[in-house]
Amino acid sequence: MEIFRVGKLKKDFFWGNSTSSMQTEGAWNEGGKGLSIYDIKPSTENSSDWKIAIDEYHRYPEDIKIMKDLGMNFYRFQISWSRIQPDGEGEFNQEGIDFYRRFISELLDAGIEPMICLYHFDMPLALAKKYNGFLNRRVVDLFFEYAKKMINIFGDQVKYWLTFNEQNCFSLSSAFASSGYLNGGKTVRELYQIQHNIILAHCRIANYVHDLKPDLLIGGMEAFQEVYPASALPADVEVVRKYKEFVDYNLLRIFTEGKYSSEVVCFMEKNHIEDILKVSDLAEISRNRSDFISFSYYTTTTLTSSEIPIASVPNYYGEAGYKKNPYLLSNEWNWQIDPQGFYGILMDLFNRTHLPIFPIENGIGVRENWDGKHQINDDYRIYYHRVHIQALEKAVSDGVDVIGYLGWGLIDIPSSRGDVDKRYGVVYVNRTNHELLDLKRVPKKSYYWLQKVIKSNGTEL
Repeated sequence: MEIFRVGKLKKDFFWGNSTSSMQTEGAWNEGGKGLSIYDIKPSTENSSDWKIAIDEYHRYPEDIKIMKDLGMNFYRFQISWSRIQPDGEGEFNQEGIDFYRRFISELLDAGIEPMICLYHFDMPLALAKKYNGFLNRRVVDLFFEYAKKMINIFGDQVKYWLTFNEQNCFSLSSAFASSGYLNGGKTVRELYQIQHNIILAHCRIANYVHDLKPDLLIGGMEAFQEVYPASALPADVEVVRKYKEFVDYNLLRIFTEGKYSSEVVCFMEKNHIEDILKVSDLAEISRNRSDFISFSYYTTTTLTSSEIPIASVPNYYGEAGYKKNPYLLSNEWNWQIDPQGFYGILMDLFNRTHLPIFPIENGIGVRENWDGKHQINDDYRIYYHRVHIQALEKAVSDGVDVIGYLGWGLIDIPSSRGDVDKRYGVVYVNRTNHELLDLKRVPKKSYYWLQKVIKSNGTEL
């Protein structure tokens, strides 16, 4: 594997961590919080429920001290819509607002710049039941009112904003689960309606910020899982091109130019769903611009055309045509380790957008156990972050304007599927899927390595 040469990072480079509220806060029925769609998900053999997570609602002062000791100067977190507005509409919950005000103030006191993400897949349950989530245009209006309230309240403390976590995931089949959709046939029309409604919601909020809060910065976020053709067969190359256009670049064009991909619009016309694109919506979207582009990155994959049924929707190529790359190492969940893919995405995003690029999720999930005494020796995590930071520094040396580098869940949290055993952190949290234990925070070997990396601004790897 190539060892990337070091590129000097700017002095105000951000080092930090990203999380979501349902994977950290717990306190699912405290502080006036309403139910979200996650609060009713049961535990399974290989996952926990979402009621406690790592109990950050009560323990955040301790976790902020850990972040400060690690050297972090940036933390991207999510506001829980149902903690702020229990039913997703109607009265706002002052106790929830006060919680986030205290949380943000302690971050700032610790020298940690906050970034707020407004939605990380946890739709208020009341809106899912009443409106079927983001399938209904009414929820776009409600989300805008909630977002506007948060921006007006916290904009004096928080400069960096995101609307939706991994927004391109709303163009995949996972959109139905993450949008609050509960009932229906999961049709192509419904998928494209959800995707469009979330695009419209993002653009309305970004336009509001740029019109009325010009001192704030707001950008788009995508999940970039680099995709390669499984072979040199032209059909494999073409399915990768088309998949990226529909899932990655269509949204990137909206983030930067305010318009849909012509290829995506043609697909909608051929499938008689172009009426989704209302003239007034397109006018709102046309005004949208981004101050930066952010993304998550963990792994890469390949696509083979031979496994994709004829006339498949391009959005679903990734599910039908997935093929493991035989040249890369994988973790236990078959997520393949590819720092070269990280470098390529940084270069591609900057060359396409000419905007500052911000990788805000990166990490590796591994099954780990603490014996209650000895430090966890996670050299594999050190290796993973080292080669990805080296890839980032090479991108910087090749001209990319990179804002910072945020790990995912640097304090252990349940994975996106609720699996506590899939640990990403440099700090161990003492609980399992089915036993809370004492939730003690225990630094791993990687903690002390990352501490040196941050202190040296990436020169000591």
